Amino acid sequence: MKNNIPQDEVDEDEMEEVSLTVSPNSSQVFQGQSVSLSCEEDDSSAGWTLRRITEKDIRTQCGDGWGRPAGSSCNISYMLPWDGGVYWCESREGATSTSISITVPGGPVILQSPVLPVTEGQDLTLHCRTETSSNLPASFYKDGSFIRTGPAGHMTIPHVSRSDEGLYRCSISGVGESPPSRVSVSGRPETSDPPPSSLPPPYTLPPETSAAPLPPTSAAPPRASDSLHLLCRLVVHLVVFCPYCISTFIMVSLCRCRTTGNDLPVAVVMTPQTEEGLDDDDDDDDVITAVSTEHHF
Repeated sequence: MKNNIPQDEVDEDEMEEVSLTVSPNSSQVFQGQSVSLSCEEDDSSAGWTLRRITEKDIRTQCGDGWGRPAGSSCNISYMLPWDGGVYWCESREGATSTSISITVPGGPVILQSPVLPVTEGQDLTLHCRTETSSNLPASFYKDGSFIRTGPAGHMTIPHVSRSDEGLYRCSISGVGESPPSRVSVSGRPETSDPPPSSLPPPYTLPPETSAAPLPPTSAAPPRASDSLHLLCRLVVHLVVFCPYCISTFIMVSLCRCRTTGNDLPVAVVMTPQTEEGLDDDDDDDDVITAVSTEHHF
């Protein structure tokens, strides 16, 4: 069934404020099964009401000959084939939610598939059911082509993409076949910006000291090349400085030895006079004294 909701009454901003949910979450239900539909709203003052379009009814709301209203919800206790149609939520101002389609086949087999589009990347599980069992082996088809057989009556498509959209149906051998149901895939929701970090802001220097370089946080370990350079400089200084020290020590020693030799005592030697000399200069001859000085080094 086509969606005949007037497009001029659709407000995209209002559509985001309400969503339509269905229990059980199936686009096909058995005749006589109960269904509950609810308009989950953010603002209760908008006065959301459940409406539908069927083959018999045009734009009727819950309580007008079908369903039992309960606030923004509607409960249908006994589904009949003519209850199949398009359902949506509508506010007093005419804003509408996303619409869904529900089918009441009236046959022995239904395909239980999501009523709302599946988000891209999620897993999609389809169940082929009878009124008395949901685990009988079933064959699944997409757009008329066979996919595979589910031994327990269900099939899972992991990480769906847009290519998985289409009309699905199932059949149970010896029981019957379900009518087709459309499965839609929506794009991934846009991720919002991450919340701001709770860490404190980084420290900044005052304006008068902002130009000064910051001290290093930790001393870098000495490199091998720096150590080798220091060792070479030490060796060069020793080679240059040692001869100078040795020569200076020798010169100081020589000067000390020479000074000590000049201060040695003078020895005075008396030369004895010979007898002839005494006899010849008996009267007034002076005594001749010979002085000799010995130097010892």
